[in-house]
Amino acid sequence: MIILSLFDGVSCGRIAAERAGLTVTKYYASEVDKYAIKVSQANWPDIIHLGDVTKWREWDIDWSSIDLLIGGSPCQGFSFAGKQLAFDDPRSKLFFVYVDILNHIRSVNTDVKFMLENVKMKKEHLAVISEQLGVEPVFINSALVSAQNRQRYYWANWEIKQPENKAIALADVIGVDARFFAVYQKDKPSKPRPSNNKSSCLTGAANAAGNHSQMDVIVMNGAHIPLTSTGRIDIHSNPMVRRYSVAECEMLQTVPVGYTKSVSNSQAYKMLINGWTVDVIAHIFRSMK
Repeated sequence: MIILSLFDGVSCGRIAAERAGLTVTKYYASEVDKYAIKVSQANWPDIIHLGDVTKWREWDIDWSSIDLLIGGSPCQGFSFAGKQLAFDDPRSKLFFVYVDILNHIRSVNTDVKFMLENVKMKKEHLAVISEQLGVEPVFINSALVSAQNRQRYYWANWEIKQPENKAIALADVIGVDARFFAVYQKDKPSKPRPSNNKSSCLTGAANAAGNHSQMDVIVMNGAHIPLTSTGRIDIHSNPMVRRYSVAECEMLQTVPVGYTKSVSNSQAYKMLINGWTVDVIAHIFRSMK
């Protein structure tokens, strides 16, 4: 199988393909972040990196040989956590580059398979994407295969069913009972929320995705959390509060532990925040088989 991955990040699609048992003869990757490319190359030196997706017409590849097109176009314009500029956001406009590439491949290979991932969004934006791709999405929460609540839409031109619930708990990742967690907001005490033994979706700062100072934090032994008079956690003086480690974020995204070790922790957090839950993608790929 020859795979073309757009907005490839750290090549989570390559991990998923191997985990799903696909035989990958070539894996083309389009990515511009130098740190993401460094991680990808450290783990998969055979990947063929193509560069900027907007320059796809200059790529020297055999388009008719592409068996599978995958990608998760930048979601900042769609996300309910952001400003929801949708297609007015230049990053989200890159979705149409995905469509252009898909249509070009279809013109020379009508059997090409494709898969696109994106966040929860308004129905009108969802409808535009579905119309452009010609298929309806499947909504999957990563909590079924991991310890993280991460709700995403997946469009593909083959049938996708819900994965089985593996019942993985947050305690399986961090090794202790995490009864409460809170979203860290700089200089603002956070309200504790019951974890239901799952992490919330890994996120970064809304105005600077990847700023790990706004990663989720864990509060252990939740029954004894000292709160402020307003019922919030004083994160600056509470010894029971800490951030997830990089290894824990890798486990929450079902990425192999140590996968991002070739870059700094700051860069690793950013990439894992923006990446895929690998076991969800592997499940989708198995459905294709």
